[in-house]
Amino acid sequence: FEDAIRAQLAAVPTMPATVIAERVGWTRGITVFKERVRELRPAYLPPDPAGRTSYDAGDIAQCDLWFPGALVPDHAGALRSFPVLVMVAAYSRFIAAMMIPSRVTGDLLAGMWHLLQDVGGVPRTLLWDNESGIGQRGRLAEGVSGFCGVLATRLIQTRPYDPESKGLVERANGYLETSFLPGRTFTCAADFNTQLWAWLTEIANRRIHATTGLIPADALAVDRAAMTALPPVPPAVGTTVTTRLGRDYYVSCGGNAYSVNPEVIGRMIIVRTGLDRVTASCGDRLVADHERLWGTAGLITDPVHLAVAAVLREQYRARPATGSHLTVDVEVADLSAYDARFGTGEVA
Repeated sequence: FEDAIRAQLAAVPTMPATVIAERVGWTRGITVFKERVRELRPAYLPPDPAGRTSYDAGDIAQCDLWFPGALVPDHAGALRSFPVLVMVAAYSRFIAAMMIPSRVTGDLLAGMWHLLQDVGGVPRTLLWDNESGIGQRGRLAEGVSGFCGVLATRLIQTRPYDPESKGLVERANGYLETSFLPGRTFTCAADFNTQLWAWLTEIANRRIHATTGLIPADALAVDRAAMTALPPVPPAVGTTVTTRLGRDYYVSCGGNAYSVNPEVIGRMIIVRTGLDRVTASCGDRLVADHERLWGTAGLITDPVHLAVAAVLREQYRARPATGSHLTVDVEVADLSAYDARFGTGEVA
């Protein structure tokens, strides 16, 4: 069967072993057949050499999401796996990371801005995979181009299914998985970030990196010096939505409901969702300011909004009936005039 196997591999080098077995008429144990195909296949695959990459100071930072598993309780106490945004400065191997509420574009941009402030500069290139909140099919998500424009940087997305293109951050994810996570417990997302930042500061970025032979925290000074300075005006991050406030005076953000001052029912409001807070404004007036919930199906009601709603509801019920303040006399027609004119009925 070897000649038949080689003929199939010569035609389609990536053909699965099970398909080859069907094509050549193999009827015995599949395990032995798969092992033989595995031995023969490399001779027919085109070579794909992996090169070593060197990085210049300030040139690039690789970004990725790491999911540590269902270890952090949400607002209701249920354990969830929130994403951790990881950024690695390529030259210094400095790791910056933080847990964020979701993987939507607004939260990703807010997380990147937070981590870039930790780094202290903006690299010339930000490298991402095809994360949907960043962009897909060659098109960046809404808001990403403006974010990069304010930072004077560019964002490049790797080809699909090509983790080697961002191997630094992939290895950093593995480092977090094996060296930070084991044996830890967390009371909330804020506790997770507090422990993570302490570990990065005291251990991860203070060790001697095996590849560079440098301490990342010390090498960051050279990296930062070659980066673009942080902009004086911060970029627009988070999620902003303009909507008309309904009668129930609540707005939905990230799967949770937040109350808004009911005095602006029926008017247009701007709702801004950041990493920590959810605010709403009507013109220049702040009409809601809440701590953001982590998770979904939550409800936050400001007691002030509840009291205002009760007053407005009572005022609405006590309002005067429509037209009760009007005293208009309406003339009543004398219908006997029709009987006299047409000669019908009795005429008085």
